[in-house]
Amino acid sequence: MTVTRTEVDGVPTLVAPSAGPITAGLVFRVGRADEPLARAGVTHLIEHLALHRIGMTDYHFNGTTSPVTTTFQLQGTEADVVAFLNGVCGALADLPVGRLAVEKEILRTEEAGRGNSVAEPMAVWRYGARGHGVVGFPEFGTYALTGDDLHVWAARYFTRGNAMLWITGDGVPAGLRLTLPDGARMPAPAVTSALPETPAYFHGPSERAVVYEGIVARSTAAGVFTGVLERSLFRSLRQDGGYSYQVAAEYLPRDATHASVIAVADMLPQKRGPLLGEFVDVLAALRFGQVAQADLDAYVAKAESTLTGADAEARRLPGMAQNALLGRRNLSIEELRAELRAVTPADVTATAAEAHASSLLMVPDGRDPDWAGFTAAPAASTATVEGRRHPYLADRAQAMVLGPDGVSLAGSSSVVTVRFAETAAMLAWPDGARRLIGYDAVSAHLEPSLFAVDAAALAALDAAVPPGLRVDMPARDPEDIPVPPSRGRLARRDAGRALRTGLHWTADRIDSIPDGVRWSILIGLFLLNIRLVSRLADDNATRITVFAVIFAVSLLLTDWAIKGLRWLGNRLAYYLVR
Repeated sequence: MTVTRTEVDGVPTLVAPSAGPITAGLVFRVGRADEPLARAGVTHLIEHLALHRIGMTDYHFNGTTSPVTTTFQLQGTEADVVAFLNGVCGALADLPVGRLAVEKEILRTEEAGRGNSVAEPMAVWRYGARGHGVVGFPEFGTYALTGDDLHVWAARYFTRGNAMLWITGDGVPAGLRLTLPDGARMPAPAVTSALPETPAYFHGPSERAVVYEGIVARSTAAGVFTGVLERSLFRSLRQDGGYSYQVAAEYLPRDATHASVIAVADMLPQKRGPLLGEFVDVLAALRFGQVAQADLDAYVAKAESTLTGADAEARRLPGMAQNALLGRRNLSIEELRAELRAVTPADVTATAAEAHASSLLMVPDGRDPDWAGFTAAPAASTATVEGRRHPYLADRAQAMVLGPDGVSLAGSSSVVTVRFAETAAMLAWPDGARRLIGYDAVSAHLEPSLFAVDAAALAALDAAVPPGLRVDMPARDPEDIPVPPSRGRLARRDAGRALRTGLHWTADRIDSIPDGVRWSILIGLFLLNIRLVSRLADDNATRITVFAVIFAVSLLLTDWAIKGLRWLGNRLAYYLVR
């Protein structure tokens, strides 16, 4: 069984026989990584609108928008293939933009119910707010896009020159017409970077997962490395250590030359330390040559099993279409089988080292793997723009700085800066709030009610950002708009900070007493308590008072008291500013 290559109305087409029902997919080389941040979601919107007229059917169909491709796929009869694909192409040529507002709401609902993916923060920290980093941001375009925007995007990307068709079955069904406009094959999105150096790590939003990603050259050996990594992590983290329930690794092609290897392990918060240590140890063992031949053989056998059977070629069609769109040559089954069998432990070790050189690790808060050679990825900026200073009303030591080159938020210990020439998007609310997002994904959020900023400064900020980067957000609930702090609240805040500082200072002083000295003091106080109580046997009131005082002093020397003082300081500082 072989793959037949043909064309349908100028669209390159792959056909492979299958014993099952007919499936087909029309794939375009455009995805979320092609979109500018301020118009993120444009491809997804077009996908939804193109499928709207299909309506309800007796066959299964779907549309998917990935980082680099958009696919319209179905399973059914030959007549279903013709009706579906002809309808999709017709809708792409005449998008039902009258339904745009409804589909925007549907996309926002879909996004809200999707939950957080571990891949999204990894994309943002690695790539920033452009290219592949856009997939980690909300689809801001659902607020800003117009019908004209969609028509321009569709005319550029949804063309016959930028498409591939694949079909499982005996051949191309009669009557299939792909009435797409002419257009060029679009290159893969440019690869950007927000990481000054790697290996790097950052603290992720989840306390229950560790995520690893390395970028490697696309190869059969890299796929084998991913399989061996998953087996090694599963054995160490679940079977041996019992730290994790779900352990997985995946090989994801990024473009024609490189792929991402992602590994994930979940955990309970109290297992963060042991799991992170074991996770890093497994990575180190593989790149230092500790590759079990049994793991390699098991993965190769599993991979070879997907290359056998009557439907082997049919199962490969979606991946082959993506490779063709990205400009990568597709290997035959015989070539793949030969490459799989040629992979050695040394090849896996070399790939592990390659992945480590570009690796990014997402770890829970409070766990820093710098001891393993990972450098903290920058979460702030290194410089402040020159310009007019607008103090923060709650703490005049902090301020927004607005200048001709950009805007900075200068805090007491860090600064975030977004330069206008490197702005990916600016979110604008009707109440005057603004959020600028830089190419490096650093964002500067301005609340006019919290800064000494006037209308002229806001107007200057708006004028400095090109209109195409502005996203007008819907009005916020009044309760969500911060109110400027009152004098009384500022006074309570200062009192709370003073109390917290004092209680933390006391706890630190007690904690600095060596354990031996502390135990000696506790024993001395205990003996003193016994002696004084015995001397005051006839005076119950004084005896009880003396006992209580010495007991309280003794408690202050315990670890419970140290933790309690710090907790009390934090609570007082919090409640006094509520």
